[in-house]
Amino acid sequence: IKMVDRVSGRPLHIDISDLPMKKGITTNRNKFILGPSGSGKSFFTNHMVRQYYEQGAHVLLVDTGNSYLGLSQLIHNRTHGEDGIYFTYTNENPIAFNPFYVEDGVFDIEKKESIKTLILTLWKRDDEAPKRSEEVALSNAVSTYIERITGDRSVTPCFNTFYEFVRDDYRRQLEQKNVREKDFDIDNFLNVLEPYYKGGEYDYLLNSDKELDLLHKRFIVFELDNIKDHKILFPITTIIIMEAFINKMRKLKGIRKLILIEEAWKAIASANMADYIRYLYKTVRKYFGEAIVVTQEIEDIISSPIVKESIINNSDCKILLDQRKYLNKFDSIQNLLGLTDKERSQILSINMANHPGRKYKEVFFSLGGTQSAVYATEVSLEEYYTFTTEESEKMELFALAEKLGGNLELAIKRLAESKRNPQSSTT
Repeated sequence: IKMVDRVSGRPLHIDISDLPMKKGITTNRNKFILGPSGSGKSFFTNHMVRQYYEQGAHVLLVDTGNSYLGLSQLIHNRTHGEDGIYFTYTNENPIAFNPFYVEDGVFDIEKKESIKTLILTLWKRDDEAPKRSEEVALSNAVSTYIERITGDRSVTPCFNTFYEFVRDDYRRQLEQKNVREKDFDIDNFLNVLEPYYKGGEYDYLLNSDKELDLLHKRFIVFELDNIKDHKILFPITTIIIMEAFINKMRKLKGIRKLILIEEAWKAIASANMADYIRYLYKTVRKYFGEAIVVTQEIEDIISSPIVKESIINNSDCKILLDQRKYLNKFDSIQNLLGLTDKERSQILSINMANHPGRKYKEVFFSLGGTQSAVYATEVSLEEYYTFTTEESEKMELFALAEKLGGNLELAIKRLAESKRNPQSSTT
C-alpha cells in the first residue's frame, strides 16, 4: 500500500501482507487497528481498502457509521452499479439469509459447525455458557436434520423446517434415548427459538428464499448503524455476514479476500462466539484471506478476553493511530498488545512533530512483534474528499453531487479544485 515517509514526505510502497509472510516475520495476514475518535482511523482504513480493491482483492466491510459511503458510491458509479454494493439495514429491508442453504448440497464439517454456532447464539445469552450435553444434543439435531434434507428433496432446507424437525422427530428420538430434561431441555430450546419460526417476530431472518449473492461483487459494505444497540439483531446479522464471507472465501480460490469489521466486533465478542471467531480466523488463513478488526473502544478490548485470545493473538499486524487520548491507559494497551518499549516510544511519537506545511496524519505498523515503523497517510485533495468522515464535508460533497445529477466523481473534482484555487466556483 502507498504511504509516505514521515520525515522527507517521499511516497513509499509498503507490503504489510505478503512479504512479511514470505520472510517468516508473520504467520497470517490479519490486522488489528486501534485508534481513538479523531485519530484518522477511518480515513486510513478507507485509504487502505481502496488500494486492496484496486489491486484485485475482494473487500467486505461491516460498518456502523457510514464511514465508507463516499468510496463505495464512487466505485458504484465507476462500475455502473456492478460493484460498490451498499447494504443498509432497515426494517423495510433487513439483511436475511438461509443458514441451511448450500449451493452444491454438500455440508462439510465447517458448515455444520457454523450452523451450530448460529443456533447456539440464538438460544443462549452472552453470559450463559451451554452445557456439554446441550452442545452434543444440538450437534446431533443439526447432523440428523442435514441427513434428512440431503436424503429427502421434498423438505425445503430452512430454519422453519429445522424447527419443525426438532419439535416433532428429534423430540421422539430424545424420548427413545431417555435423554433427561436437565441434559437438554427441548421445550426451553423451542420456546427461545420460536421468534425465528414462521409467524414469529424475526421469522424473516433465517428463512430467506433469496441468497445473499456476494460471490461476484468485489466491494461490499454492510451498514449496521440502525441495529447496533439491538441485542438480538446485531449479533445474528453480523454472523450472517461473516457466514456469507466464509462461503465466498471457499469458492474464490487464488484471489485475495478481506473482511474488515469496525465496531461490529462487539456483537460477536461473547463467550459463545469464541470458537466461531477462532474458526473464522483459521479459515481465513487457509483461503488467502485477511480479517481486519478496527476499534476505538480501548475499554471494551481490555475487558474482553475473547478479543485478546481470539482476535489480537491471531493478528500478526498491529496498526495504531494517535494514542494521546489514551496516555493514562497506555500501560494496559502495551501489555495487551505485547508491545516493546521501542514500539511504545514510536507510537507515542505519532503526530508530535508533523511538518506544518503538509496535511497528513501518522500511522504505526508492527509486524509479528519484530519489525515496526511509523508512516504518514498523505493523499491528494480528491482522495481526501472521497475518504473524509467529517459530517460537514460529506454533506457539502453529496449536496454538490446532487446538483450535478448524482455525479459524485465530478463533485469530488470540483470540490478539490475549489479548495486548491479558492477563486474557482464549485457550481
